[in-house]
Amino acid sequence: MPPADPTTGTGSAVPVPDDVSSDVASGSDAESGPLADPGADGQGEDTMDLHLPDELIALIGEEEAGSYGARGPGHDTAEPSPSLNTTRDSFVPSALPFLPTKDDLLDRVAGWGPVDTSAGVFHLVPVRIERDLPLVSRWMNDPAAAAFWELSGPPNVTEDHLRAQLCGDGRSVPCIGALDGTPMSYWEVYRADLDPLARHYPARPHDTGLHLLVGAVADRGRGLGGLLLRAVADLVLARRPSCARVIAEPDIRNTPSIAAFLTAGFRFSSEVELPAKRAALMVRDRSLRHVM
Repeated sequence: MPPADPTTGTGSAVPVPDDVSSDVASGSDAESGPLADPGADGQGEDTMDLHLPDELIALIGEEEAGSYGARGPGHDTAEPSPSLNTTRDSFVPSALPFLPTKDDLLDRVAGWGPVDTSAGVFHLVPVRIERDLPLVSRWMNDPAAAAFWELSGPPNVTEDHLRAQLCGDGRSVPCIGALDGTPMSYWEVYRADLDPLARHYPARPHDTGLHLLVGAVADRGRGLGGLLLRAVADLVLARRPSCARVIAEPDIRNTPSIAAFLTAGFRFSSEVELPAKRAALMVRDRSLRHVM
């Protein structure tokens, strides 16, 4: 698990105020914590077994594969954060780059849809190697990101990292974050309870982790890190009814990153010693999402 950071991502961070970049999630097996499943609100709910109807699969197959698309009529947005302004007519990407499988461990990230924020309409679009590799590789070679994500170098370095997730069992989904249709960030949504991270904190079933790299230099230092972290954390809780907590683990030395998480409604839980860093375990609780 590379020592990445928010500000260029959401694990540890780079010294860029308010933006985030985090430790890269690993696709390897991990031991889950021993605690019982509290469910979405501590009720012990199981992950929903959702299946796409044939009509929707056919519709998805007709979408253009090479673009981020635009939200079509009747495409609902995810539950927005209560603190965000809404602009429901904004342009957002809606192309679904891959069909989720029945065993998807993250409740079909590809179908989560857009969410409105005060900065514009934001959409997580699962990575497609042929479309997104040049952009993600360029972001990873930015010195600010390279210091923490450890994915600098030729494109195949980033490609191997992406393919390990895309060809895995679905416990980690790499995504492009598009704001008003423009790709501007890289995200990893992962099952923290199935990640090696779970060996280092009292994990609960369905804990969902976030890693973020704000890719474009022009988008850093504008407060977008905290804003988008809140929006995506709320999106996770809206689309994953069995998830009671969203988790992140920025480097304890990265005060700008920790500040961004606090702004996004996360709370500081504890310090944890990870193989590559000492981290601040940040938690956004479903039960507190409307008051923090």
